[in-house]
Amino acid sequence: MGLTIGIDVGGTKIAAGVVSEDGTIGARAYRDTPADSVDATAAAICAAAAELIANHEVEAVGIGAAGFVSSDRSTVLFAPNLAWRDEPLGVRVADVLKIPVVVENDANAAAWGEFAFGAAKHVEHMLCITVGTGIGGGVVSEGELLRGAHGVAAELGHMRVVPGGHRCGCGARGCLEQYASGRALVREGRAAAESGSLAAVQMLSVCGITDPAELTGPMITEAAMAGDPCAVELLEDLGRWLGEGLASLATMFDPTLIVIGGGVSAAKELIMKSAQAAFERNLPARSNRPHPEFGLALLGNDAGLIGAADLARKPAPAVAPPR
Repeated sequence: MGLTIGIDVGGTKIAAGVVSEDGTIGARAYRDTPADSVDATAAAICAAAAELIANHEVEAVGIGAAGFVSSDRSTVLFAPNLAWRDEPLGVRVADVLKIPVVVENDANAAAWGEFAFGAAKHVEHMLCITVGTGIGGGVVSEGELLRGAHGVAAELGHMRVVPGGHRCGCGARGCLEQYASGRALVREGRAAAESGSLAAVQMLSVCGITDPAELTGPMITEAAMAGDPCAVELLEDLGRWLGEGLASLATMFDPTLIVIGGGVSAAKELIMKSAQAAFERNLPARSNRPHPEFGLALLGNDAGLIGAADLARKPAPAVAPPR
């Protein structure tokens, strides 16, 4: 199959691109995401794709959607930040565009992009974790994307690490993303500043603010990269939580490579060093098993778009009938 379109549907923006077989993005198109309307969101997706189809011979479309996607890669079962509930998005878009459409979880699509064209293109077993406002991820085993029986496997950010811990947006308590995400970084940074810690007050000064409520994840990251001690400590704590979670995930999936991406990974070594140290401390039977390598994602914000486009080239798996 030649050119395909990848579409990354975010909470505020829809990004589409024409992608060649080698993962190169050609033309792009963008639309705002009308997140509170199922019909308007589908129309915006179709409009972005149609803009590209008008000038390119495109054979299929892949859509990366933030939510649970059915195992036949057609229906969005649930989306936390959009109005989709049992939404037959693939069929709806295909009926308009008149070409094949597949839908994939956005984190799975990003993981596949890194596997096929990015940091993990040299391995057959990889785990990709994206550390942004929350935590997403995907797992590739023996060269195949792990989707699970119902299409909702590898929700890595919702592995419980603290029984009875912080309430998560998924409804559970103690999920990994409540301790190792951008949201957790901001919560801890603001708490430190509100406590009157002199180090945290100095961090606010470095960020150019006085009100802890104005503190953001990128501010903390920039302050840490500039050497601010409090910001560095906050990112090292985040890395520690991340490493502990990855140790459990490695026990389950035994990857050759763990790829870390997302906005918070901009801090690079500030997170990677503490994450790897915590990983090594917490990996079960660490003296008697091979350890995976760690690497940073290479495709940035394009990973999901590229991955979705490439997955559109692969037929949907057969789905067993219900018993």
